[in-house]
This record gives sequence, C-alpha cells and structure tokens, in this order.
Amino acid sequence: MPLPIEIHVDGGLTPIEFRAGLSTVVVGANGSGKTRLAIECERQLGVSAHRISAQRMLAIDPSIEKLSEEAARGHLRYGYAKPSDFGGPQQARDVNRWGQGGPRFILNDAGALLQVLFGEQANTAVNAFNNLKDGLPTPNGDTLMRNLKAIFHRVLPNRNLTITADDITVRPVTAGQLGDPYSVTQMSDGEKAIFYIVGQALVADEGSVFIMDEPEIHVHRSILGRLWDELEAARPDCAFLLITHDLEFAASRAGKKHVIRSYAPATGWVIENVPEADGFSEDLITLILGSRRPILFVEGEQGSLDLAFYRACYPTWTVVPRGGCEGVIHSVVTMRRNAAFTRIQCAGLVDADGHDEIDRASHAANGIETLPVSEIENLLLLPPVSSAILEMNHLEGNELETKLAELKAAVFADATIEKNVSDVVLRYCRRRIDRTLKQIDFSADKSVSGLAESYAARTAELDVAALASEIQTKIAAAIGADDLPTLLAVYDRKKPLLALAASRLGNQKVDVFSAWVTRAIQSTSDDRLRRAISAALPKVTPL
Repeated sequence: MPLPIEIHVDGGLTPIEFRAGLSTVVVGANGSGKTRLAIECERQLGVSAHRISAQRMLAIDPSIEKLSEEAARGHLRYGYAKPSDFGGPQQARDVNRWGQGGPRFILNDAGALLQVLFGEQANTAVNAFNNLKDGLPTPNGDTLMRNLKAIFHRVLPNRNLTITADDITVRPVTAGQLGDPYSVTQMSDGEKAIFYIVGQALVADEGSVFIMDEPEIHVHRSILGRLWDELEAARPDCAFLLITHDLEFAASRAGKKHVIRSYAPATGWVIENVPEADGFSEDLITLILGSRRPILFVEGEQGSLDLAFYRACYPTWTVVPRGGCEGVIHSVVTMRRNAAFTRIQCAGLVDADGHDEIDRASHAANGIETLPVSEIENLLLLPPVSSAILEMNHLEGNELETKLAELKAAVFADATIEKNVSDVVLRYCRRRIDRTLKQIDFSADKSVSGLAESYAARTAELDVAALASEIQTKIAAAIGADDLPTLLAVYDRKKPLLALAASRLGNQKVDVFSAWVTRAIQSTSDDRLRRAISAALPKVTPL
C-alpha cells in the first residue's frame, strides 16, 4: 500500500508518496533543511516510519542487559518498552526516543538494537529447540543476526563475525585465513556503522518507511553503494528515504531524486525534482583511485537501469557510466594509456546499436565488448530473461508459455509498423554516418586542397541508401525467421519496448516495473533474473 504525505513546499502543499520497493533520495547542502524534512516525514508517517538521524552514537556493546524481544523493540522504536503506557507511540517516541530535542538530538539506540537482535535470536532458537524435541517441523529461515552477519560479510569480506547467544566477536580475514579475534566494541567506526545500519534496516517493521539521514557517515564511498544494494534487496517490503550530501551515492541509487535548496519556517522547503535520465555529475578520478576493483566503463547515466544491471551482473567490477559509446571508448583507451599511473585495470561494454562486425572487432581489440542487443533494456525481452521474470511472478507451464508468445507477438507487431521501422532506420543511418566521420583521419593532408579532396573522397563512400537498406533487410529477415533475439540486436525502440515488457511481464507501469527489476536483479534470496541476464551478457576481461 502507498504511504502518502504532504510537504510544505514554496508556500503550498506538495504530495509525496512512498511505496514498498521504491527508494526516494534527497540531497542538499548543510543548512538546507534536510534533517527537518526527515523529521516532518516521520511525524506524518507515524508508526509506519523508522528514522535514523544523522547525529547518532554507535555504542555497540553486547554485554548490555538482555530484554525480551517485545520490550527491546519498544525501546528501539519508541524509547519505551510499552509505548501504550506513555501516551501512545507518537508521544513516547517524541519524548523518549528523541528527547524532544528536534534536529540537534543525538540518537543513542545502538544498545536497544542489540537487545532486539539478541531477543529475536533467543526466541527463534528456543522455538526451534522445542519443536525439535516435540517432533514438530522446525521453521525455515534465519534469525535477524544471521541475516545481518551474511550482509556484513558480503559488504566487508575481510571481516568475519562470530555470534553466540550473548556475545559478538570479529576476526580479520587475510588471504582466506582468519586472524586473532577482537570484541565488537573494538570495531572501527566504519565497521560499527555498517553493523548498525544493517541491523536497523533488518529490524524495521514490515511495510515501514526506513528514513536514513546521511547514510554515508563513517562508510567508505567504495562500499556505500553495495551496502544499500544489499539492504534494498533484503527489505523489498519497505520504502527507503535516503537523505545525503553525497551526490555520487545519490546518483547510484535507483529511484526518485530531489534536491533541497532551502528551508524557511513560513514557506517550507524549496525542492527540485531530478529527472532519472539526467543523473548527477561524478568525480571520476576520485572514484577510480578509490576503487580496489577493476573499472568497467559502460554506457548509461548514474541512476539508470543500465547501472543496476551492470553492478548486479559484474559484482567484481567498479561500474562507471560514461554516457554514450564514444565516452566508453575514450575512457577505456585513456585509462589504459595511463595504466602505469592508475595501477587499475579496466574494460568497456557498449550497446550493439549500429555496430557492424568491423566495429565489434575493433572494440574487442581495445578491451571493449558489445552487448547482444541494441540497448540493454532489450535484454528483458530475450526469452530466457522473460521466463525468469514470469517465474519469479509465480507463472509456470502453459500460462508462462502463453505470456512469452504474447510478448513476442507484440514485439514483432511493433516492428511491422512502418513509422516505427522508419525511425529505427533513421537512427541507424545517423549513427553510422556519425561514426564514419569521426574515424576519418586528415593528419596526412598538407594543404587545403588536399584536405578537401580527402574529405570528398571519404564522404563519397557513405551510401545512405545502402545503409538504410541494410538495416531494413536485417529487421525483415529477423521477422521472417521468427527470430526474436536477432530482431532485438538491431531494433532499438527503448521506451516502447520497455513499456511492452512492463505490461506483458509484470502488468505494471514502466516506473514500477523498472523498480521491481532493479530489486529483483539484486536479490540475494532469488537469483534467477540475475543469472538469466548474466548468461546473456558478454564476458569482460580486465587488461
């Protein structure tokens, strides 16, 4: 169910809606009113909100007194074991959790978080033991502690947590070998921050809005995106409101993005929406030098669906979007030319749109692979990928095959409309002409007349009619052969085809379907979509 609120913006009320499975990202400078916005969202959402403030203590000590899980959850959410005894949840939260301190109050709930984790672990263990002794089925599923441990290890593979009934220790991992253990109280600020954030996300009530103010505090930028990929995948039932200074982190998240310009008590906030396609600018040099992984340059922009695909399917790479094909090629060539300086390996990945076999061979020689489809969104229409989506939506057998057939028929029908084909042909010709012109080398010409002759000779080689006939023939041949993968390799109608996928595979609007796909491909519990897409993507090798 959507959770709507109304925010006072520019003197009027602006509706904002939070939905499970979707993230909302807000960026703004210091003093722009970000924290006040978080507080207002929490106030309007009531018990459906779980807010973590930017000013927070990370006093993680497993020797804390253990409470019942119910009492611990009351302390964590409302600062009081039984909020009903303190005027209700809202009043208990305002007075006890936040101390009526407003934006300046320092949140100190790490102890309560541990009490919830230990309490839930104890209840689960006792229930499992009793069921075992009574000969009853033992419920499947892990404790919150085990889920926290699993995510912690994936985000920080060089650290190993050992969790008992009443204690937590940490051991460093070097070359697969465990080092000497140390208490969780001695973790670094970054380790504590990751433990705390993961724990808070896991214990949030089902269907709540998880509000996180400045998630980047103490967490290194190179793992921040991975951390939130894990949390969003672990809690698809929750909506996320992330409030941050970090433009690169904000750009990496899939979801709606807003920029806060200012706040005044009388008129409210000045907020601007950031269109998904525009993304944010990035500091590429800082990203490259801060990465411990090889760099994969790809087409697309920050915050795009492309980026979610690539980061999920190439987890051992730092994926960097560079706009179009030329940006990818330039980045790979430039970085490899300076490999001794950066000491980081790289590769590239480009869409198939308009690339012939000569282009593909040239790209491969430079360490740049080509997709099997004209645009990455077309991967969703490949039968193995479409099947995975339908299976994850609980379709099988004849019903699944019928859906696949209907989708295929809809794509072919789209490709038989004259105007649609004409648009695709025109784009293809433009790209081929543009690439040909960019490849012309006039450095050997020593005079204006020589330059003119070279230009006339090379441009005369461009036969636009032949280019148009070539792509038209490929489209017609694919349709005639009933070959959907071949059609998707040359037929680029990004938005209409994505809309077809959304309606036929998910019965959803494009934005909701895109958000679902983003979560599904990152899921750690069901990897069918990720495996299907990974199988279709080319292998890339760092050089």
